[in-house]
Amino acid sequence: MDLSWMGWTLPTAIFFISIALALVVMIIWAIKAPHAPRVGILRIETTPGDRLFISLLGSAFICLAWLAFFGSPIWEALIVCLLYAASVFKWV
Repeated sequence: MDLSWMGWTLPTAIFFISIALALVVMIIWAIKAPHAPRVGILRIETTPGDRLFISLLGSAFICLAWLAFFGSPIWEALIVCLLYAASVFKWV
């Protein structure tokens, strides 16, 4: 199977490994210490898994907007994404 068209690079591998590790950590965290849903700034009940999904989805849009306005590299966008994810986990 030829996967050369996919452009697998080290940053791509790090990206997918990071998401997989985040999911594994969230699963272990949910098993060890189950959390009740809470109502945050969005006024909907969210679990830590929901907040992870919201932060990943928002981070994708932040990176796309960064590419549209500033181009690559997007290392600075990573800082914005981490701040966004921290705020989602704190207030959503």
